[in-house]
Order: sequence, then structure tokens, then C-alpha cells
Amino acid sequence: MPLALYALTAGAFGIGVTEFVIMGLLLEVGRELNVTIAAAGLLISGYALGVTIGAPVLTVLTARWPRKQVLVGLMVIFVVGNAACALAPTYGWLMAARVLTALTHGTFFGVGAVVATGLVAEDKRASAIAVMFTGLTVATVLGVPFGTWLGQHYGWRATFWAVTLVGLAALAILALLVPQDRTRPEVSDWRADLRAISRRPVLLGLLTTVFGYAGVFAVFTYVAPLLTQISGFDNSAVSPVLLVFGGGLVAGNLLGGRLADRDLVRAILGTLAALALVLALMTFAFDNRIGAIVFTGLLGAAGFATVAPLQMWVLSKAEGAGQSLASSFNIGAFNLGNAIGAWAGGVVIDHGPGLALVPITAALFPLLAIVTALIAVRASRRAALAPSCNPIS
Repeated sequence: MPLALYALTAGAFGIGVTEFVIMGLLLEVGRELNVTIAAAGLLISGYALGVTIGAPVLTVLTARWPRKQVLVGLMVIFVVGNAACALAPTYGWLMAARVLTALTHGTFFGVGAVVATGLVAEDKRASAIAVMFTGLTVATVLGVPFGTWLGQHYGWRATFWAVTLVGLAALAILALLVPQDRTRPEVSDWRADLRAISRRPVLLGLLTTVFGYAGVFAVFTYVAPLLTQISGFDNSAVSPVLLVFGGGLVAGNLLGGRLADRDLVRAILGTLAALALVLALMTFAFDNRIGAIVFTGLLGAAGFATVAPLQMWVLSKAEGAGQSLASSFNIGAFNLGNAIGAWAGGVVIDHGPGLALVPITAALFPLLAIVTALIAVRASRRAALAPSCNPIS
């Protein structure tokens, strides 16, 4: 893999830290800002909705910019947004700062995925995407547990100041290592790109992503209260357990990329089935501390094994200049799933059946994703057989 690919990984690391670190600090944020756990969880939904909105909008607005300039500019906004989070005097300010930071997320990964696939041979494209997304996994392995520990000992604001420094480091690495565009990006009419994305296989692929990741975040958003209130861990144990989750992310992410390079459809269906099974069994695993640790790691592996296959599906169905927009839409779909999952988990906690049954309720989402994926595969095959008969099939 070329060195430039790891510059994208560095940027993904910075973004991954700010997205995930709040999950280990819900209790601390809630206490200081005087909001409930479910309300603190909405900070994750707000971030995810910011990604969903920002991804297509910023991708269209920056379509004519050199891709390196886009990536560097997004990291500048990222740094400003995290500094605003650290300074937030109220819950509303913190929510607004999270949304500002989130606007950069989808376009960074959308444009970055296109850049990554252009750096390698065709048969390594899914693996290249997985390498870039390894930045997210490393952020979870190292950044989230450290950020959780930092926030528990020095206050959650210290965590966001640390993330701001991470963003500055990622900005410098991107500026140094990402090569300048040899040619200006191929730009097509964004209206035509939207029509291409509106094809049934692409839309169903996006919906598959939404359902799959809703299941992951319905549980991961509330992993700290699950570990402390259901499994009986002390608050100090949350960070070490998140290390196990991060280790699962690394393994699952790389495995998903390799499986997708071999057989994309089987990789999508297989990883979603594994995710549904893990979520269902987590309901019983959290009653035991060892089981809780093991299945927290398995959740990371199963959840991130779906990333590269789902991203590759959308890229493969949106050929040409519209790939950046399609890729950004799929990043938005991941985060829309995050928002729905965090909201759904909060509903289960506040209105029943309660915190203990969040995992088995979450398992319904990847089952819906499997059904949607099967319909998407069928639609794609029909479109390939008769492309001229139905332009939106």
C-alpha cells in the first residue's frame, strides 16, 4: 500500500476519535450539563445527522476543488469544531459544536475513499478502503479509551482539547503526505450524479448501510451504562473494555476488506448475519463480566467487518465522476444509522423494555439490513440484464 494511503488513515484517526469518544463520557457530560443519559446520547445522534447532511452538500460544493485541498480544508473545520466543543458552556452549545464538526466527516471519508481506490490496483480497492478506515479502528483502540480515561480524571472538556491537538497533527500529516492532484477532478453535473445515485441498487445499498449501523450504535452508544449498570463494572473499567472493542474493530475491518475483494455479495450478507447474531447473544452476555468483555470485542469485529463491503457496494454501483458524491452519501448513511441507533436505544431505555434488553432489540436492525441487501442484489442483477428498459431499475 502506498504511503499516501496512510495519510488518509491519519485523517480518519482524528475524525474517529471525536465521533466515538463521547460514548465513554455520557455519564460525565450528563452530570455537568444536567441532562439525562438519553439526552446525552442525542449528542451522538446530532453528530450523525450533521454527517448525513454535510456529506452530500459539501461534496457538491467542493466538487471542482483539488481533492487534497478539500481534505486539508475539512481538517481545518474539524479542529475549529472540536475547540468549540471544549469551550461549550451549555448543552445546546455543545450540540451545535458537534454538528459543526460533523459536517466535515462524510465528505472527508467520501472523497478519501475515492482517492484511496485510485492509489492501488483494481483488485485491491476494497482493501485500500479498509486501510483508510483503519484510522477509525485505531482511534477506537487508542483514542477512545484514552479519551475516556482523560475525561473521567480531568473532565470531559480536557478530552476535546486533546482531540483538537489530534486534529492539528492529522492536518499536518495530510498536508505533507497526500500528493497533489495530477489533473483536476472529473466533474459531472451534480443533478446527473443524483439521478445515478437514485438508481434502485444504489438506494437499497444505502438503506442496507443505515439498517446495519443502526444496530451497532443502538448498543455502542450506551456501552458505558451497560457495562456499569448491567455487568457491574466500575467506571474505571470502561476504558480497558473499550480497548477490547477497538481490537475487534481492527480485526473486523481488515477481514471485511479481504472478504469483499473475494466476493462482495457474500461479504455483505455474511458480515450482517454475524452482526445480528452477536447483538442477540449480547443480551445474555452482559449478565457475566467475562461474557461482556468477549462480546464487546465481537461487536467491534462484526460491526466494522461490514464497513468496507458496504462502501465498496455503493462505489461499484455509482461509476464515473459521481463516485465521490455516492461515497459521501454512504458515509452519511452510516451516520444516519448511528443517529437512528442512538435514538432507538434511548427509547428502549426510557420507555421500555429497559437498558438490559437494548442489545436484542438492536439485533432487529441488521436483520432488516439483510433483507434489504437481498433485494438490492436482485435489483442490481435485473438492472444488469435490462439496463435500457428501465433507467431507474
